[in-house]
Amino acid sequence: MARLPAQIERARRTSGTTLLASVDARSIDHRAALAELPVTRKSDLKALQDAAPPWGGLVATDTSGLSRLFMSPGPVFDPEGRGDDWWRFARPLWSAGLRPGHIVHNAFSYHFTPAAFMVEGAARKIGCPVIPAGVGNTDMQLQAIAALKPSMYAGTPSFLKLIVEKALECGADTSSLRRALVSAEPLPPSLRAWLVEHGVAVVLQLYGTADLGCVAYETQSDGIVHPGLVVDEDVIVEIVRPGTGTPVADGEVGEVVVTSFNADYPLVRFATGDLSAVLAGASPCGRTNQRIKGWMGRADQTTKVRGMFVHPAQIAAIHQRHPQIGKVRLVVSGTTGDDRMTLLCEARDASTTLDEAAIVDTIRDVTRLRGDVRVVAAGTLANDGKVIEDVRSHA
Repeated sequence: MARLPAQIERARRTSGTTLLASVDARSIDHRAALAELPVTRKSDLKALQDAAPPWGGLVATDTSGLSRLFMSPGPVFDPEGRGDDWWRFARPLWSAGLRPGHIVHNAFSYHFTPAAFMVEGAARKIGCPVIPAGVGNTDMQLQAIAALKPSMYAGTPSFLKLIVEKALECGADTSSLRRALVSAEPLPPSLRAWLVEHGVAVVLQLYGTADLGCVAYETQSDGIVHPGLVVDEDVIVEIVRPGTGTPVADGEVGEVVVTSFNADYPLVRFATGDLSAVLAGASPCGRTNQRIKGWMGRADQTTKVRGMFVHPAQIAAIHQRHPQIGKVRLVVSGTTGDDRMTLLCEARDASTTLDEAAIVDTIRDVTRLRGDVRVVAAGTLANDGKVIEDVRSHA
């Protein structure tokens, strides 16, 4: 928080965005003040970049001062600066057991996207050579692993499983791969258990994005993986109600919003579109930073009802007009061509009576659609971050 005002001022002064033009950066030195700032959504990057190419007015460093320029589908463009371990991947690699002199088998794609270079910069900082394997060419990958004996794999968990399966099929030696740092896909417990069973003793996952680099990472002690992901020390993470910038209570599922201290790309309150929740307490590994539960789905639940889009922000606006409501969820049901909207509402406390007719009027006013209201008992709505639930049959 002591560093935050200077970063806010950097974003305000040098990035060219108008979002922070009237902000007094000196006053943004605590979470409540940060929560008052506007959110920049990942889903808006393409439109911002189209309007102010190539970076949407969000990059503080001139393009000539960058080291790499990436392109994701969309297209959306992301920069890489020239700093040491610019993407902050060294901490998660160290947590997974990488040490100076170890060899890393880097199976992230080197084609247009930054993940492979995130690993490269971190391995260089730790002092480790890298096999730039990329994806595909499984036979060559097995030859490289057998000959060069890397101790760590970095890449997607599904491709690691493919490599191990191929090795079992053809008798190749991949026994040197005892550790793995995986990302870009979910890591179900069954897949982690399978990999451990087949010789990869430590498999940890990292949560990050092509815009932010590392956001949070798993930790372990003596091969035991600890709950949750430790938030990287150079970002601030907020969990907000989907469709808004309003933080939720610790433990409640919401959208991950990140403020980065990257001097080249000073993203402030960058809404990732991913769901997670704060996990109470410190990690048993000894790291004391905030923890989150990991990736829990997507926050963008926009859906189309009777030809019109309904957004999470609209449900938040309905909620805001009726503060006596506790939790709320819009359920869209019916069949194609016969859509029905029902707003499920919990009262904020046992003594509160909800005015259903008034809420129905607000639904129509905000969404321009007709919807019903059903009051449900407190605790009925699951803590899963869902604001809109589409249960329609599309048969």
